[in-house]
Amino acid sequence: MLLICTITWIGFRFFYTKNHANTANTTEQNGEIAEQTLPADWQTKRHHVATRTRKQHRSTLIEITKKHIVIAFLPLFSISLAAASVALSLFFSEFHKTEEFIPNEYKHSSRIKLTLQEEQLAPPPPLPPEAFRDAISEQPRLNRADRSWDKLDAAFVQTVLRLMARLEARGYPMTLLEGYRSPERQDALAGQATLVTKAKGGQSKHQYGLAVDLAPVRNGKVVISERDAWAMQAYQALGEEAAAAALTWGGNWSFKDYGHIERSGSLRQLLARKQ
Repeated sequence: MLLICTITWIGFRFFYTKNHANTANTTEQNGEIAEQTLPADWQTKRHHVATRTRKQHRSTLIEITKKHIVIAFLPLFSISLAAASVALSLFFSEFHKTEEFIPNEYKHSSRIKLTLQEEQLAPPPPLPPEAFRDAISEQPRLNRADRSWDKLDAAFVQTVLRLMARLEARGYPMTLLEGYRSPERQDALAGQATLVTKAKGGQSKHQYGLAVDLAPVRNGKVVISERDAWAMQAYQALGEEAAAAALTWGGNWSFKDYGHIERSGSLRQLLARKQ
């Protein structure tokens, strides 16, 4: 619009105004000629002056018409020029993309969008203490495990709950064996004679609600024994579903932790992303 207004003003300023000034000067000059050429045969000369004046007026009118056409054409030309510039810019835009300005396709973006669109799941009701009796007798440390879903990352909870629903559909119902761990509990587990974890306080994703330990449930009781064939099938299914959900499964580690799943990525990156 600025370009169109500028061109229109130039046409009006240098063509239309100048033309009016020239017309006025021509009329004054013709009047002076008419007054100066009125001697004895003034009628004949007056006729010649009038004829010449009419021709000059006709010529002036033609010039004014042409210039008006030019002035009227200027906005149309400006609009066409601007439209052509925009069209060329859009046409060649695909050929001038710089890599740093091309939006990155994050590999988890579709999964995140789907998670946001899906219905939010509610954690299942906790199992009665009797359900954990055999598991605690096998691993006494589980007696002090925190099984509260509220202390875990909300988005991670939804991922885990959907994973558990898929496992239950496959015939392997799961329960939360341990979720959040305090740094003190993490240090205590890392210092045990029997190897439970290598991570110290602040180094585990359990401290940030981004890791859980699950266990299969059979006939209302939690089964954690790796010697149980059915339990191992359940853990293998857990590993498959964890991979499908882009989670890390502890069964792939050198130190096997079959019931452990966590958010993939380094802890530093995950914490930075949450901030």
